[in-house]
Amino acid sequence: MGRTILIALIAITLAPLAALAEGDAEVVDARATQSGGTWRFDVTVRHPDTGWEHYADKWDVMAPDGTVLGTRVLLHPHENEQPFTRSLSGVEIPDGISEVLIRAHDNVDGYGATTFRLKLPRADG
Repeated sequence: MGRTILIALIAITLAPLAALAEGDAEVVDARATQSGGTWRFDVTVRHPDTGWEHYADKWDVMAPDGTVLGTRVLLHPHENEQPFTRSLSGVEIPDGISEVLIRAHDNVDGYGATTFRLKLPRADG
């Protein structure tokens, strides 16, 4: 009996955290294209935008060590376009980096709980 109550209390305690995670800004797809010495990223984000009061407002391209290499600022909510894709060009990726991390952010909750890993299709090998 005591164990059942403990499990129920844990479930009740963690339920709000799971609900918050469901509303996080999330990168659901990404593509990278190399052009000369820089990269273009086409990133698809999903977030339950409700208007100006709560929307996905940016995403970052990061090196594996967490260094931010580029940020795409999203200037308005996309409540009627989910998920949505936006691009960022001119991102410089240091030599030796074969994959990047991409994370999305919203103006209320901050960064989402998940980070998208993207292997770079290097033309030079």
